[in-house]
Amino acid sequence: MDVEASRGVMRVLDQVKDPRMNRTKRHMLTDILFVTICAVLSGADGWTEVELFGKTKLDWLRRFVPLINGIPSHDTFGRVFTHLDPMQLEQCFLRWISALAEATQGRLIAIDGKTIRQSFDKAGGKAALHMVSAWCDANHLVLGQVATEAKSNEITAIPYLLDMIDIRDAVVTTDAMGCQKAIVEKIIEKKGHYLLQVKDNQPTLHARIKETFDELTGRGIPNVPFESHEETNGGHGRIETRRIWTTDWTDWYQERDQWVDMKSFVCVESIRRVGEHCSTDRRYFISDMADRSAEAMLGYARGHWAIENKVHWCLDMTFREDALRNRAGHSAENMSRIRRLALNLLRRDKSCKVGAKGKRLKAAIDTEYLLQVLCQGI
Repeated sequence: MDVEASRGVMRVLDQVKDPRMNRTKRHMLTDILFVTICAVLSGADGWTEVELFGKTKLDWLRRFVPLINGIPSHDTFGRVFTHLDPMQLEQCFLRWISALAEATQGRLIAIDGKTIRQSFDKAGGKAALHMVSAWCDANHLVLGQVATEAKSNEITAIPYLLDMIDIRDAVVTTDAMGCQKAIVEKIIEKKGHYLLQVKDNQPTLHARIKETFDELTGRGIPNVPFESHEETNGGHGRIETRRIWTTDWTDWYQERDQWVDMKSFVCVESIRRVGEHCSTDRRYFISDMADRSAEAMLGYARGHWAIENKVHWCLDMTFREDALRNRAGHSAENMSRIRRLALNLLRRDKSCKVGAKGKRLKAAIDTEYLLQVLCQGI
């Protein structure tokens, strides 16, 4: 397994271009990348911890990479990741992940952004980094990500992200920020399907859909077909009821042709009861799918939030992403990619029945388990 792991991982890492001049190099780029990935899998969150891991596990690491001059200093790790081209690293990891992500029909791909709070550089006038990620819940993988310097730039980042990944026959979901005509066009161009939330950033569309469902779910509209579904669950003193209504009655909307292949409107209502308190919320969506059941559409709408629970929350709680202060150059963006790669590998391992935090601890203690997790990417 040692040889297999070494060849598989090195074949991917060798494709990353080294930004340094040859005369200044004491450590190979593949060595630096390999040590960093292993260290992050084992609980390291900063460069000092990466160096400490490397020095502690030097003999084990030399089974895979030469490390002729030993373990680089934490300053060397930091400088390399500051200057490393983040899109080269992303393309490298995309090739790695694409071999793991089975393109199953109807799979859900949720797209959402997350700001790395401490990555701003006030003195240098650099805003906090905002990473837009695509999460496939069926495969438990972050399929790809792009960086922006503001949440508003998600509008331009999402089409670029969609170009990077395979969305054929998948259902793409976004929050209201992603409800844009250009994004709809890109999803259809890439042979995918969409379920996009509509809010006040599309005021006319939002108002018209709201009026339609207010009437449809109230006194009804004669001869207008719709489908509905309801689910109820509870726990910890809370009872939540979710209702969904879907209709393919869209031809009345005058600007319908501006939204490529728009075939249905969707309304999801959530009623939450905690003790005597009750709250009701309605969300509205557009979709190119008119042939899916209301139950399936509710699954897609609910499934979108997996990116918050299984990616963003985990990056904050397990990898301490919001607390980390990588600011120089491309350091924050590149380390964000390493963390998401580590999360992918940890999620794929099913042998250890604990969360990602527990798996990182086990990887730090047991190098054979670390190797097993690493082999998830071969």
